[in-house]
Amino acid sequence: MRGFRWPPPPDSGPRTWGPGPGGPRTGRPALPEPETELVTTPHGVRLERLVTGTGDPVTVFAHGLGNGIATTRPFGSGVTGRKVFFQFRGHGRSDAPDGSWTYLDLARDLRAVADLGGASRAFGASLGAGALCRLLTESPERFDKLVFFLPAVLDEPRGPVARQRLTDLLEAVESGDASAVADVVSLELPPPVRNTPAGWAYLRQRLDQLLRDGLADGLATLPEQAPLHDVAALAAVNAPALVIACAGDDLHPVEVAERLAAALPRATLHVYDRPGVLWSERADLRERISGFLNE
Repeated sequence: MRGFRWPPPPDSGPRTWGPGPGGPRTGRPALPEPETELVTTPHGVRLERLVTGTGDPVTVFAHGLGNGIATTRPFGSGVTGRKVFFQFRGHGRSDAPDGSWTYLDLARDLRAVADLGGASRAFGASLGAGALCRLLTESPERFDKLVFFLPAVLDEPRGPVARQRLTDLLEAVESGDASAVADVVSLELPPPVRNTPAGWAYLRQRLDQLLRDGLADGLATLPEQAPLHDVAALAAVNAPALVIACAGDDLHPVEVAERLAAALPRATLHVYDRPGVLWSERADLRERISGFLNE
């Protein structure tokens, strides 16, 4: 794998830099962001929201730290009914209240969006999975079906590697330096995808969003927190759940997913054999999520 370069070529594709003619040149970046709206929640925080699809049931999608609507939309591409995507506080156009925040604050954001949209099913990725766990300890019967994608933390804070990566992202975005942000965001891509047209397109979109909207200071303490005091609290959740993990993912250890699946009475665990499944196992991942939610 050759070194990462920023800025990218004008055509978003590799020239003399990057993989040769036999290198990977396919893959899909996150979907572009359509027109969204700001909704006012009962706890007074305005959140950016996008609603797609029609009819029932309704599924709410909660994103990871530093991500947002664009990166969660692919997970709902095969899901029937209405789909409600949103940005947690401090992301996108959502409000950023003063002070530091906790997973309880994120759970309130998620609950408010779910209630306003009439959602009966929930999907949480990484940070969103933690917020969903926190919500379920307060209201274990709130949802009929649950999907947890790459849960990162339960009752213990994230490990040092994950904390450093997230700190680097927040500092890079705060600096406004596109090259610094690109260096951090490029680590989200599997090595074979970097320096390909699809990889450059993904980077451009992520940088456009992060440098336009920024990330709020209140997010800085979240990597040092855990959403739960005791994972045993999830024993009261009776909804069917699908927990998805990837071997070799330093930010989302398989052990966390295994403990979550063991704590939920009706959970199914699926572990992919390598990270980067949105690029390498996209069709299987989509079918797995939609098959579970639609049945």
